[in-house]
Amino acid sequence: MEKKEYNKLVRDLFPDLMKEKGKKVEFEILEASQYSEKLMEKFNEEVEKFRNAGTDRLLSEMVDLLEVVYAIAEHRGITESEVEFMRQLKKNRSGGFRKKIMLKTIEEES
Repeated sequence: MEKKEYNKLVRDLFPDLMKEKGKKVEFEILEASQYSEKLMEKFNEEVEKFRNAGTDRLLSEMVDLLEVVYAIAEHRGITESEVEFMRQLKKNRSGGFRKKIMLKTIEEES
């Protein structure tokens, strides 16, 4: 049997799902500082996967990225509803990104 090493953060049910498939899984529960570091690694991994996703995988990768964002928020004491509230507040104050506006320059008066 081939043993592959990953050393990356996975979803909570992943070890059980692998065991159900007859695979031997080795894992550990991380301390807070390790978890914080691995969350940021996972965020970067998911951003890359999202960037490279084809049309057929786009929604799935977007959901994975969002799940990591929520996990980072929770780890830092912020709830999903607080994230959503702040998102709506900023959208109401400054708008979203739907108008595709690219700022080119701002000239300040001296």
